[in-house]
Amino acid sequence: MSNNKIIVTGGSGFVGTNLVGYFTEQGWEVINFDIAGPRNIEHTTFWRKVDLLDRPQIIRETQQFQPSAFLHFGARTDLKEEKNLGGFTANIEGVCNIIEAIRATPSIQRVIFASSQLVCRLGITPKDDYDYQPTTLYGQSKVLTERIIRAAGEIGPIWTIVRPTSLWGPWFDVPYKDFFTMIARNLYVHPGGVRTKKQWGFIGNTVYQIWKLIKAPPDMVHKKTFYLADYEPVDLSDFADLVQTRLMAKPIRTVPVGILKLAAFIGDGVQMLGWTNPPLTRFRFKNIVTSEIQDLEPLRQIADPLPYSSADGIAITVDWLRREGNSG
Repeated sequence: MSNNKIIVTGGSGFVGTNLVGYFTEQGWEVINFDIAGPRNIEHTTFWRKVDLLDRPQIIRETQQFQPSAFLHFGARTDLKEEKNLGGFTANIEGVCNIIEAIRATPSIQRVIFASSQLVCRLGITPKDDYDYQPTTLYGQSKVLTERIIRAAGEIGPIWTIVRPTSLWGPWFDVPYKDFFTMIARNLYVHPGGVRTKKQWGFIGNTVYQIWKLIKAPPDMVHKKTFYLADYEPVDLSDFADLVQTRLMAKPIRTVPVGILKLAAFIGDGVQMLGWTNPPLTRFRFKNIVTSEIQDLEPLRQIADPLPYSSADGIAITVDWLRREGNSG
């Protein structure tokens, strides 16, 4: 790297907040491009109010800073939009604007673009990087994100696409923060007779993986796609029990799957009536009972071993929840 300067778009979000914190701890000079203010008030000095749809501003701010690395994690990530892709303009036009800013800034040597595992439906391991099977408009928008990046060809620096899986840890929000708080409030239940394997990722490991991707030899990462998750899958029931123990909550009850299906349908109904975040919906139910396993061997060759176990991550996350007043 010609300098230790990095731009993080979406640095006010969950992953972005942790990236800003990690890179500043490594001694890097960091700027956060985000239309929203930072979640961590200690990051206020790093924040620049930047709209991903404002191409002139993005180019101007990038050229003024002259970074050597660029992490594009800014996006609309919720699943509320169900009518058309117009609600995800930031994920489509936004990445076009970022590419032009990168092209206009020769100091940039490494770029990581964030996509999503939802470019393919849950429970399916795609046969290659171009095997797209999205089931949500958000997933469709991220398919377009990837296609735009690949169609751009040579943009100057070494670039990589990452697909975050289900990530959790300090500064997270719905839905995985809800998973912890529902256990704390004795509202979470195990689905009876179902053992689900999840390749989730603790955010402390995720930012380490991104750090290693930035530092990796070009031939290992250029124009390649990596899933971001912890390497060892967790059994969802066992994981929930570990969270329950750390939170000192009551033992988790087991409920027949049929009852949970009914509760999920009811959750969809009350959501249509205006309750924005019911405890269970059909989407969340499917997530609970569907295993998520991805091929992480290419990433493991670059970033292994990971610094935190699941137990470590749970302890750190529960401590953070208690500091934030969200542990029950």
